[in-house]
Amino acid sequence: MIRILSIALALLVLTACDNSQQPATSPHGEHNALPIKIKFSHVVAESTPKGIGANKFKQLVEQRLAGKVIVEVYPNSQLYGDDKEMEALLLGDVQLIAPSLAKFGKYTKKLQVFDLPFLFDDIHAVERFQKGTLGKQLLSAMAGQNFIGLGYWHNGMKQLSANKPLRIPADAKGLKFRIQHSDVLQTQFETLGANPQKLAFAEVYNALQTGVVDGAENPWSNIYSKKFHEVQKYFSETNHGVLDYLLVTSTQFWNGLPPKIRTELEKILNEVSEEVNKLALDVEAQDRQKVLDFAKQTSKTEVLTLTKEELAQWREVMKPVWQKFEADIGKDVIEAAIMANQSP
Repeated sequence: MIRILSIALALLVLTACDNSQQPATSPHGEHNALPIKIKFSHVVAESTPKGIGANKFKQLVEQRLAGKVIVEVYPNSQLYGDDKEMEALLLGDVQLIAPSLAKFGKYTKKLQVFDLPFLFDDIHAVERFQKGTLGKQLLSAMAGQNFIGLGYWHNGMKQLSANKPLRIPADAKGLKFRIQHSDVLQTQFETLGANPQKLAFAEVYNALQTGVVDGAENPWSNIYSKKFHEVQKYFSETNHGVLDYLLVTSTQFWNGLPPKIRTELEKILNEVSEEVNKLALDVEAQDRQKVLDFAKQTSKTEVLTLTKEELAQWREVMKPVWQKFEADIGKDVIEAAIMANQSP
């Protein structure tokens, strides 16, 4: 009798424990006992515009959706490098990422417009294009691959760096440059007679330090936050391309959210995007100045200001890259980007 009572009591305890782990409704139900978890993974430092934006998103979600949504932010490739985060998103291991726009070539060719060299005059032209009709349409360009873009985040215009002065295109010939996984960027450096090397962002510092690659292209915020100025002797102010991010999630996750929660998350993301993009302009200027100060104080690096004639040579040599990718990207997309260079 005692044994029967003990077994019955054990079964009751197990049943109670099992029931305690079950949500009150479906995982994304309005009255879910367990909050929705969003893992936001990225590969840069928390001090960069993207890092600050990710933490701001977490803060606002905790304020406005307390008890309903939890955000966990993982910077500096803590969870995944930039070569693995897209796959992780599809598998549901993370719910939000913000890769460079150069990372999406295998999913849609249209976003390659952002990699074309010397297409945009400055970051303001980039923003005008992104806020235009075609720029907004590109957010849904990967819907068929289960990705949806939620907004663009600025980082800045790219500068060339190497351990030799790069003043004219011929100076880059034969050098090894780290690039992102982008066919456009590969063609860009091949056009210069250089050797592009595809490497994950987390590997760049060591690759530059040990000579695995001779140079790279980065905006000032990446250069300063990752201390590339400590392992590169020269930076040429080319502003030849843009390195922006696409805030992206999976359509399955996004469409599975309760409508009210999804609407509030959209509002928060729009607010954060505006803040990040304004901040990016300030950070770009501040980090450029910090690199200049470092150069003056240590003489370990030098920032080269190119003349109009020198920049014109770079632009002329790289121009054929546009024609090579025009069919993939779409002539209408490229023309809209060119029009964005005109101030309203």
